[in-house]
Amino acid sequence: MLTRSAFRGFVVEALRSLGGSGSVLEVTKYVWQVHEQDLRRSGDLFYTWQYDVRWAAQYLRDNGYMRQVAGSRRAPWQLTEAGWKVDIKKLSASKTETST
Repeated sequence: MLTRSAFRGFVVEALRSLGGSGSVLEVTKYVWQVHEQDLRRSGDLFYTWQYDVRWAAQYLRDNGYMRQVAGSRRAPWQLTEAGWKVDIKKLSASKTETST
């Protein structure tokens, strides 16, 4: 079962596949195309996953894996050097979070 922390890895995975930068739409399309079955089996997260992707992006910005968005909600999401190097499995793991 997915937890919200899994979306951190999904966002990094999507941005890596997009060359390090992408719009919210491109990222969510990628997540859906690659993880549709996981999302469908995720219980309540199926109904909140697009919000959870945005929450994950904020976490990634706050922790230096994505660049801060300067002034525009439409600015592309961009990985930092740390985002390129982070282990997605470790990033997605959270011992304090439970699935909904």
